[in-house]
Amino acid sequence: MKASLSFFVLLLTCSLSEPLFAQQLHPVIDAQIEAATNKPIAPPSTDSEFVRRIYLDLVGQIPTSQEAEQFINDSSRAKRQTLIDKLLQDDRYSRRMSEAFNVMLMERRGEDPDWQAFLSHSFQGNIAWDQMVSSMVFPDEQNEQTRGSAYFLTKRLEKYGQNPTDFPGLARDIGRMFLGMDLACAQCHDHLFIDDYKQADFQGLFAFINNSFIRRDTDYPAIGMKPVKTKLAFNSVFEEGEFSTGPKLPGLDEIPIPEFVTGEEFATPPNKETKAPGVPKFNPLKFLAEQLPTQANDSFNLNAANRIWFLMMGRGIVHPLDLHHSDNPASHPELLQLMAEAFAAHDYDIKWLVREIALSATYQRTSMVTTGLDDAKPREYRLFHEKPMSAEQLMWSMITATGHLQHIPDTTNTSTSQTDEEQDQLPLGLEHIRADFLAAFANPPREPETEFAPSVRGALFVLNGPRVLDWLESRPDNLTAKLETLETGFATPLYLAVLSRKPTQEEADKFNQYIESQSDKSTAIKQAIWALLASNEFAINH
Repeated sequence: MKASLSFFVLLLTCSLSEPLFAQQLHPVIDAQIEAATNKPIAPPSTDSEFVRRIYLDLVGQIPTSQEAEQFINDSSRAKRQTLIDKLLQDDRYSRRMSEAFNVMLMERRGEDPDWQAFLSHSFQGNIAWDQMVSSMVFPDEQNEQTRGSAYFLTKRLEKYGQNPTDFPGLARDIGRMFLGMDLACAQCHDHLFIDDYKQADFQGLFAFINNSFIRRDTDYPAIGMKPVKTKLAFNSVFEEGEFSTGPKLPGLDEIPIPEFVTGEEFATPPNKETKAPGVPKFNPLKFLAEQLPTQANDSFNLNAANRIWFLMMGRGIVHPLDLHHSDNPASHPELLQLMAEAFAAHDYDIKWLVREIALSATYQRTSMVTTGLDDAKPREYRLFHEKPMSAEQLMWSMITATGHLQHIPDTTNTSTSQTDEEQDQLPLGLEHIRADFLAAFANPPREPETEFAPSVRGALFVLNGPRVLDWLESRPDNLTAKLETLETGFATPLYLAVLSRKPTQEEADKFNQYIESQSDKSTAIKQAIWALLASNEFAINH
């Protein structure tokens, strides 16, 4: 029998005077998932599975062998909650979230230091999601901490070759990223296959941004707006007549466009000396920022909860993420609605929602398929859904596994000089390492990274790329050097470092026997590390 939603609402809406973390959503998550099926549900993950998973999801890298072993050997009952809370306060949490949201929001369109500074500031300060979105759609160039948010708009307004400015693409992405609606096919007519998506919805979004432009008077991303004087006129290829709309979000009221006497459209006139554009009295982006990220906008709340769930669970309750409509229903609609309402009620606190999902038994289930689970579908969440590691997670995890972090030079130190021989070698700085991993593992620009997509270039990067092979060379205190000090028992420290678990007896026997039997022990150790780094088990968050 399915549990009553009203009961869970009552459970959730406990005293508002309690600290945010004291109001628990994770029991509700588990009750809703379990009530939706009468089939077997996977048992909890092993400690090895959990410690690797939670490190990847909260700080973007696998644990060190010492961190993994310490957690596995810890016998305290509350150790999982303790670790979750510890990692949420870790400095690497903001780095992980900055990287993940950069991929989600910009889809590999490029890099910008001011945009990165905005993301870092937001996640270091646990800035609310509604405030982040407001900054992205109506940037304040006077605020040095958040003005980089304009990159979300400016990058999409850049011209490519002889193509016109892609205003339709920007309108589409605002719908996709913040409302969960891909309205691209409703630009010229009502959507042919999705009854919920109307041409008026697309054109209403388009009317917010079609008079915007990239400012050229700043050395940071900045957006300007031409005066909007009339409604946006549009035609349908299937219906006769001309239609018009002012700025309008799907499901909300159209924003009226005020009339101004010619010459009085600007609150701040253009400055010819500084080349600063004028600031119009009516700016549709201001209204977008006021109406889009609000508790009253159910589509915004549902999309936000769904995307954070995807970040942790590897699949959205609505999937694909940007196709929220009645013909693509949520796998667990009551749960999604409840999470959306709870997220909004908790002032769009991303860290709170991430913590509640991580504390759930649903998140902590094993991904191992055992008897009764061979028919489990990802949308059921009866076991944990394996998900690909991002290029950034792979980079940080390989650096961690090989013990190479301490050997990455600080290339920001301009006083550091290199010999001619060093300059001819493989670039060692973190920015070069990141570029190599993005080239090998990241999707092409504008392609969402939501599915596991192995590639030849990624395989070749691990199999014989100079970057990874260089990290296998013995250096002070790296994994290779530590294994070289052993006479036997290589497998356990090797597996803990690379796979965050202890080997089975069969695995231990094979790896120990192989290394011990080789005359060149150093080469055998490097080959053993390489074999685990190249495995599917390493490349997937499971």
